Amino acid sequence: MTQPSFATHEVFNQSPPFEDVDLFAVDRPLVEAVKANGGAAAEQELSEFGKHWGSAAMADRGRVANENSPKLRTFDAKGNRRDQVEFHPGYHELMAHSAHAGLHNSTWTADGKPAGGAAEVIRAAKFYIASQVETGHLCPITMTRASVAALAMQPDVLARVMPVLSTRSYDPSFAPWWEKRGMTLGMGMTEKQGGTDVRANMTRAARDGHAYRITGHKWFMSAPMCDAFLVLAQAEQGLTCFFMPRFAPDGSVNAIQFQRLKDKLGNRSNASSEVEFVGAHAERVGEEGKGIRTIIQMVQLTRQDCAIASVGLMRSGLAHALHHARHRSVFQKHLADQPLMQAVLSDMALHVEASTALVMRLCRAFDRTPQDAAEAAYMRLLTPAIKYWTCKSAPPFLFEAMECLGGNGYVEDGILARHYRESPVNAIWEGSGNVMCLDVLRALSREPEAAMVVLQALSAETKGLPGAGEAAAFIGKTFRRADSERVARLAVEKLALLAAAAALNGVSPHSAELFAATRLAANHASMYGAVELDSGDVRALLERALP
Repeated sequence: MTQPSFATHEVFNQSPPFEDVDLFAVDRPLVEAVKANGGAAAEQELSEFGKHWGSAAMADRGRVANENSPKLRTFDAKGNRRDQVEFHPGYHELMAHSAHAGLHNSTWTADGKPAGGAAEVIRAAKFYIASQVETGHLCPITMTRASVAALAMQPDVLARVMPVLSTRSYDPSFAPWWEKRGMTLGMGMTEKQGGTDVRANMTRAARDGHAYRITGHKWFMSAPMCDAFLVLAQAEQGLTCFFMPRFAPDGSVNAIQFQRLKDKLGNRSNASSEVEFVGAHAERVGEEGKGIRTIIQMVQLTRQDCAIASVGLMRSGLAHALHHARHRSVFQKHLADQPLMQAVLSDMALHVEASTALVMRLCRAFDRTPQDAAEAAYMRLLTPAIKYWTCKSAPPFLFEAMECLGGNGYVEDGILARHYRESPVNAIWEGSGNVMCLDVLRALSREPEAAMVVLQALSAETKGLPGAGEAAAFIGKTFRRADSERVARLAVEKLALLAAAAALNGVSPHSAELFAATRLAANHASMYGAVELDSGDVRALLERALP
């Protein structure tokens, strides 16, 4: 008697994994945006990075790092304070690969000065690619890179730290930072009672010789296994920024006691903690009472990374949706050949193309800020506006991408459910939407002439595009209103859209025309695909998005 086969069916009409691809080379809008913003010489380097991060092995590291979230070990077996966080090896491997590529330090020289050239653009392209694979580990990478801007306010501390921070080694050992091959830095700003209002902080700093002792708490302190943190505390002269290492100068573990790890919606591979300082050793960074002015140097860079990562997540959502649609047959046609799906995917592709051009243009401004006052004004005015638009765009975009895959997009076996859970954090972290709008208004009030120069430049760069002139006039008029805060969200969104059209016009004028026609000349529908594009434009957008 023949035994029955337990193979009940053959699996077919499913898309293969979107793995072992060059995440740089297959992304024509990224390639062109990098070139347009000064990074053409790095194309080979970025292609090698794209192949490595597009591999199945890197995808698997991202998966296991999120399936095995970090664990806080508060005490050892004998009851002694331990205050250490354990991570899955996959997380450490991701950190090592990012550090090896210089994601945490390549925009700085070995002595902590801006690297110049197109360093910001090139590093941003890598960060954008890495975020498509695993975003959680990029939190400490971001903060380490950004901390140099704040430490520059205290040259003696910066000079001691940079020899370790400037290496491309990742050293996860629990040891004093000065004994390690490489180091990472975190940040502790917010408290239970204040949140965004850091002036309400109650953590106290008391002088202890040349150093300080910090006592208090932080409601959110990310990446608790970093080697040091920049924290805010109240000193005699007011709110001040401090450098707080995990180990005190005598080699003992610093008095930093982690209370618990946050149970977050996403960002699962990364640990975020609540912490108590019980007389923790710290050194001042910048002047006493100037803590916000000091740490805002760091915050500008972390906001930049929030925008880059959000666009990277959207790019990944688009790529997976388009890849799936080209392999999936429905009603005797490939899904990608169905007119309604083409409308959805091409509209999504247009959004990602503009967003990519915009963040790369912003990074060019960061590259040129030290030498160019106009670029510095662009950076100050547009960073919060771009963070606002890109970060708030990501969650609904990724939901649409999941829907393109149907049930396969919704389950945790694929990457899109993780991307969707990951996406809100960038809008919330480093200033939520309202804070970004208020920061745009502050930039306008502090330097109105420079802001008007930026707006005039955007008008010139979008001249002739549908709706651009009207959008620029609306922005200028709205920001001059006495009650501009009431309508700030609308004006800031229009500003980001105008800046995106301008950035895209410098990369792909025809795509800029389509973007302006659907976003500036008319209010874009609340759903992707609810715009009418010519069939030739649909095909061109999808081919640019993924050959």
